Amino acid sequence: MSRSPPLRQPARVRELFERFRALNPHPKTELEYSTPFELLVAVILSAQATDKSVNLATRSLFKVANTPQAIAALGVEGLSRYVRSIGLYQGKAKNIVATCRKLLAEHGGRVPEDREALEALPGVGRKTANVILNTAFGQPTIAVDTHLFRVANRLGLAPGKTVREVEDGLMERVPEEFKHDAHHWLILHGRYVCKARKPDCPMCPVADLCAFKDKTLPTKDGGAGGHRSAAPRRAPGR
Repeated sequence: MSRSPPLRQPARVRELFERFRALNPHPKTELEYSTPFELLVAVILSAQATDKSVNLATRSLFKVANTPQAIAALGVEGLSRYVRSIGLYQGKAKNIVATCRKLLAEHGGRVPEDREALEALPGVGRKTANVILNTAFGQPTIAVDTHLFRVANRLGLAPGKTVREVEDGLMERVPEEFKHDAHHWLILHGRYVCKARKPDCPMCPVADLCAFKDKTLPTKDGGAGGHRSAAPRRAPGR
């Protein structure tokens, strides 16, 4: 009888997320915000930029303008002065100002809580909408960024060639109780452990559940060293 791949088995998927939860019971975004609108602005700015660079810019911006009315009043040129340190800032500033005007005209200045309305905002795609729905409004969505895309494929949890394939696979396999926090755990894991160029497999808390063939070997000091090709180890008792 054929066996399903390791991280397609419900018991192993549950084990994976139970470990993440034990290590970080309340994961959250590293973007700094205090309202759904501030989060929306920060997420739009974060495309192809680091959270650190966005936070540096928004700390100054939000002291001056942190509502749709205030940012619309700044205009594109005024907003650009605060975000010019962020990549692609001109296009992002145009989208944010246009989004502010749309929020004021169609939503009473409030960030909508449904996907269709969010994705109709300038600069907001499916990933951004997923972040807002999850982080601002508590919905069990999964936003797939480059870190999460890499981790889901390496683990074998939700392999896919497109972002949507990975998202759909995760929504199907992640148990309901973990769905709200799943994308935070996976993104943080990709950012700090399962890094693109040099994954720190010796320090990985889920290495025995992982299907990644090119795991890194531990060095003498206990860190990650070279690569090896190896079949994934089985979890004890699984």
